[in-house]
Amino acid sequence: MSVAVKGFFCNPNASKFETHHHLLRQVLARQSFPISSFPSYPILNNDDDKNKTPILRTRAAAEAEDSNSTVSVSSTSDVKGSGTTARGRRLLKIREEKRKREFDRLHNYPSWAKVLENACKDDEELRAVLGDSIGDPEQMRKRIEERVRKKGRDFNKKKTGSLLAFKVTFRDFNPLDSYIWFELYGSPSDREVNLIGSVIQSWYVMGRLGAFNSSNLQVGNASMEYDPLYDADKGFNVMPSSFHDISDVEFQDNWGRVWVDLGTSDFLSIDVLLNCMTVISADYLGIQQIVFGGRQMGDWEEGMTNPDYGYKYFKI
Repeated sequence: MSVAVKGFFCNPNASKFETHHHLLRQVLARQSFPISSFPSYPILNNDDDKNKTPILRTRAAAEAEDSNSTVSVSSTSDVKGSGTTARGRRLLKIREEKRKREFDRLHNYPSWAKVLENACKDDEELRAVLGDSIGDPEQMRKRIEERVRKKGRDFNKKKTGSLLAFKVTFRDFNPLDSYIWFELYGSPSDREVNLIGSVIQSWYVMGRLGAFNSSNLQVGNASMEYDPLYDADKGFNVMPSSFHDISDVEFQDNWGRVWVDLGTSDFLSIDVLLNCMTVISADYLGIQQIVFGGRQMGDWEEGMTNPDYGYKYFKI
């Protein structure tokens, strides 16, 4: 009995057993068996995708897309931002600059500024001088220099004069046309210039009013043991005496001068001036010498009126 199977070739002269065996080999050669029927054997064919049906291909593509999407989402979630805003970065920069300034203040702060800061704790006057400049060495230096320029270096002391008496000399002194020179121990501050200028101005006003008239010294020549009597008519009729003129008080470094025309005033005016200067030198600023007369003293330079070179003056 011959067996015919569509799509397969059989020998008509073969036995039934040979025909079945031959057909089985051809079937095995042509038909692919499901992979699940051979779970223990490894897959040697890499072209699995070619053998898949359209439905399997669609499912595989969807799974691959989902896998890629999952990886993409996962990788996106792994990327983190800086975690700061523009305002936060600005505040951070400000804090860094503040820390840097504090570090510079602690490590590069001048020692003299530290001394002044510590002194301000117990000295109200110094604290008032520095004011809000504490912490800024440059501003502190300017405040101190301004204070020294106006009031002198030893502005904390009540008496800043000299313990030595000054020297008095006369050099061809003409009471109608002469300079009176003052040599100080150092360049005067603005305060000291005002002090000397004010004294000389007062001295000139008194002389202008006839205060230095030796012709009428009734009380000075009388005895104070008993109540003295003053003759008003004699005082009224006495010959008047007064200053005629005076210049501004000028200073160049430690030298000062004033030109005077004593007029009809007596030399009593010079004694009064020297008495005033004695107290000023002892209590406020030291005076080395006072010279009456002379045209050139020390290193005085005529015509030099530049404040940058130490020139100062007091307007009478």
